[in-house]
This record gives sequence, C-alpha cells and structure tokens, in this order.
Amino acid sequence: MIEVEALTKRYGDFTAVSNLSFSVRPGEVLGLVGPNGAGKTSTLRCLAGIIPANSGTVRIAGHSLESEPVEAKRQLAFFPDEPRLFEYLTVRQHLAFVARIYGVTGYEDLSARLLEELELSEKADVLPGELSRGMKQKLVIACGLLHSPKVMFFDEPLTGLDPLGIRRMKDSIVRRARDGAAIVLSSHLLHLLQEVCTHVLILKKGTKVADGTLSDVEAQFSNGEAGVSLEEIFIRATGGSET
Repeated sequence: MIEVEALTKRYGDFTAVSNLSFSVRPGEVLGLVGPNGAGKTSTLRCLAGIIPANSGTVRIAGHSLESEPVEAKRQLAFFPDEPRLFEYLTVRQHLAFVARIYGVTGYEDLSARLLEELELSEKADVLPGELSRGMKQKLVIACGLLHSPKVMFFDEPLTGLDPLGIRRMKDSIVRRARDGAAIVLSSHLLHLLQEVCTHVLILKKGTKVADGTLSDVEAQFSNGEAGVSLEEIFIRATGGSET
C-alpha cells in the first residue's frame, strides 16, 4: 500500500508539489496525470526516495520512507521514462547484479521468465549499446520486477515500445495489480490510463484537483453526460491545459 500525507516539494522558491495527500491500496492502479510542469515526476521521485521532499510523510507497504528508507525501498520499484543502464554489463548480467543487491535467491528461473515475458531472451548476452530504445526500456522493467516489488511507480513506461510491446506492457501492469501490487502510472497517453487504471489523480501546478475512482472522477466532471473520456475529464479538470 502507498500512503502519502501532505507531501510538499520545493526547488528554491518554486513549489513543484503542494500539500499532496492520497493513497493506493493493493490491487489498485492509480493514473497520475496533469499538464506539463504539474509536478508528476517530482511526486514520483519523492515517493521512490530518489529526491527528498521538503515536508510530508510517505509510507510504502507499511514502512515509513523517512524513518525506514531501506525497508521501504526494498518494497518498491521505480521505472523512469529514460532507461539508465550499465554499458559494460550484458542483459543477463544486469539481472544478476540486481538480484545480488536485493538478495533474490534462485533468481535464474525468474530472470528467464521475465526475459521471455518482455521478449528479451534472444538478447540475454548482448550489451545495452546493441539494444533499441524499446529494448532498453524492457530491460529496466525486467530489473525492476526481479525482486517482486509490492509497490510500483511507472513514469511514461511505454516510451519507445512498439504496438505489441505496449499491449504486453499493459497486460503486465494489470496482471501485477491483480496479484496484489499497488501501482502508480504516470503517462500522457490518457487512453492507456483509461484502459488499465482503477483510480485517477489529476494535478495542476502541483496541487490535486481530482482524486478517486475513474467513475467517481467522471461523475465529478461529466456534467451529467454519459461515456465521457478521460481526455475530456482532464481538459475540464485542468481548464484545457496541455499534457
């Protein structure tokens, strides 16, 4: 479970995230959306412990990120929009390295299943320089999933993937939520969020303007209309700001 209370992040005099509170329970997929500069990436990086918040509290699977950072981070995986890899480790060696860090025993079988799931089996012994942008993204995802995290943060996870890769990634996210993971997914692809998310959180200028199940948020901004898309909800909630 993810519990966020009064999270605030400032960069100098600029407030990127202001007094943000929300929660994500096991089995839920929260779509984090907002215009450019709304604070989405800052929020995710604070939740993952990559950058410190100025104030507020974050609990990851029952562990305080402030007072129990190691325990909290062992329960999560953060998938950034830009894959960052070790240029001199092969695909297989990346997984072995991550398994060693997290103390994953018997990781070979799990690694093989992840490589098969993400269509990387034939690339197991190549270096990142030989991989396409989409394959690098898949390797980052495989490394993040290796320790079976209970909490997952995705920041534009489909960048560089082909249509089949996008479909399989969507299926993978939904399946892991069904298995009990709490997931936050940030993407400008609002149709994707509408397909896989159970809840949505809309930010504008670092402030929450909507939070709840898709049906609750739709009811809030539909003006009584039926079948309103998430894109239309986003436009109404943010005043037409661009994603």
